[in-house]
Amino acid sequence: MHFTANLKVDFIGMEACGGAHFLGRALRAQGHDVRLMPAQYVKPYVKTNKSDYIDAEAIAEAVVRPSMRFVPIKTDDQLDMQSLHRVRERWVMRRTAVVNQIRGLLLERGITLRKGRRHVDQALPGILEDADARLSGALRLLLAQLKLELEQLTLRIGEADAAIEKTAQENDACRRLIAIPGIGPVTATALIAAIGNGAAFHKGREFAAWMGLVPREHSTGGKQKLLGISKRGNSYLRRLFVQGARAVMRFQAKQSSGLSAWLAQLTSRTHHNIVTVALANKLARMAWAVLAKDEPYRPPVLANAVAP
Repeated sequence: MHFTANLKVDFIGMEACGGAHFLGRALRAQGHDVRLMPAQYVKPYVKTNKSDYIDAEAIAEAVVRPSMRFVPIKTDDQLDMQSLHRVRERWVMRRTAVVNQIRGLLLERGITLRKGRRHVDQALPGILEDADARLSGALRLLLAQLKLELEQLTLRIGEADAAIEKTAQENDACRRLIAIPGIGPVTATALIAAIGNGAAFHKGREFAAWMGLVPREHSTGGKQKLLGISKRGNSYLRRLFVQGARAVMRFQAKQSSGLSAWLAQLTSRTHHNIVTVALANKLARMAWAVLAKDEPYRPPVLANAVAP
């Protein structure tokens, strides 16, 4: 910081890595124009074996490319919300691991439980109290400890969900996003924490591609071939949008709207999983449009609808 405080340059290029957003804000406070780039976009400019000097040369080369895409520097509020989502995700993964471990330990003793946390929550207290289950004292103690861990994780996740819900209700952009089918408080807050107002993307397709919801292309001999989704970019957001798309497909079939008509047409000619990803792509584009254009969500209408 002492070095850059006395330095006069046109702009400073950095890879968007750990600590980059903090350093970017500090450099901007000194009056510098800071540009963050995804590391995957810098990598093609690394000429030979990796070293600090070669990496710096690659960053300097990449930052002046006219087609380079830059990452907006996140605010403290965005970083706080992103931190909450990351901690919550770890708690959810840990809770799933505890549930699976309980089922595995019981299976070794001939007790089978259905998949799902709900079934474990319902059955475990009765199993611990059942004297006929023929469980050793050591195993009962372990299961009781796992049950306590499960309850503590559920409590922490509930507190995180409450904080996310509170933020979603207080934030205007979140409220507009929640109006989109398949997007709830978790997805809305995670989206704003990740991309802000979406200004880093020129259109919805770019945002969907950044999440890996656009099919990879394999073109040769002038013939285009679409492969599976790329699965690059933000895997957390991609998973949330795919889960939201599954929920929409489950409930939209009972409704009469432009979206349900589009789903019915697509489902009639392709596989259910492909339709789910296509819908997740569509929801991502809608979300980007709501953020980038600062407008409320307008549901698509049926093509044959008659205006009153």
